[in-house]
Amino acid sequence: MKSIGQRKTNKLEIVLFILPCLILVGVIFYTPFILSMFYSLTQWNGIAKEPVFIGLRNFIRLFTGDSGFVSSIIFTSKYAFFYIISSNVIALALAVLLVKKLLTANILRAVFFVPYIMSMIIVGFIWRFIFSQGFNSLSEITGWGIFDMSWLGDPGLAFVSVVVVAVWQSLGFYMVIYIAGLQALPEDVLEAAVVDGASAPRKFFSITLPLLGPSITTCLFLSLTNSIKVFDIILALTAGGPGGSTYSVTYDIYREAFQNNNYGYGAAKSLVLFIIVAGITVIIMKGFRSREVEL
Repeated sequence: MKSIGQRKTNKLEIVLFILPCLILVGVIFYTPFILSMFYSLTQWNGIAKEPVFIGLRNFIRLFTGDSGFVSSIIFTSKYAFFYIISSNVIALALAVLLVKKLLTANILRAVFFVPYIMSMIIVGFIWRFIFSQGFNSLSEITGWGIFDMSWLGDPGLAFVSVVVVAVWQSLGFYMVIYIAGLQALPEDVLEAAVVDGASAPRKFFSITLPLLGPSITTCLFLSLTNSIKVFDIILALTAGGPGGSTYSVTYDIYREAFQNNNYGYGAAKSLVLFIIVAGITVIIMKGFRSREVEL
């Protein structure tokens, strides 16, 4: 057994190793969060030495007379709905296909995963060039009308463009999570289903899908948070256009704080977003955790 002195030394070592991380997390995350809570109660342009305390006026203005914020919430909600469904359904389908013993499975996994390691800003600029210049060339070559459409100039098509590019970029990450979940499934359970005469669709929906509960919960949680926080792809691809039709909540906060120099009001919006994300996350996590099947 360890002596009291050895145990004290071990605890001291643990504290010394953890303390720098705690300090960094506190300085980088918690300190700005606490300051933003204070600034949300003030009127400050980011330049004045002292912010003016105005109480709850920013929140009153937010909930009573800011139609732009409401529009950004509607856009973000629509985006989150289509992004979550599209990314998870396609990623799961690809995972089921690539978990099979195909000769090109490893190559295809790498191909689908490569976009994820690219910066969203770079991805946005690449696709902006494709939509504006590449489609014009394809239209001249093929004569197909789909390439003549204004993918970034029409509000409806701009929304579709943002969703498609975001799904394309993140697809490989969710696919890898689903592949790991599929490879961890117990073979004896799947073989028993085959022996009992279960068809492939029945085996997938009745056995494979329920057993993938942890992977599905993880992917849904990540895709939900990523969709609500969407910013960089909009900044690079549409810059909120056309006519503000692709303003997400985070992009609206960015404009309010850094373009309109209204840091207090922007902080109030960010605090409301934090509460919304936290509430939705807790509800979804509890709902899906309760439905998971233990292996």
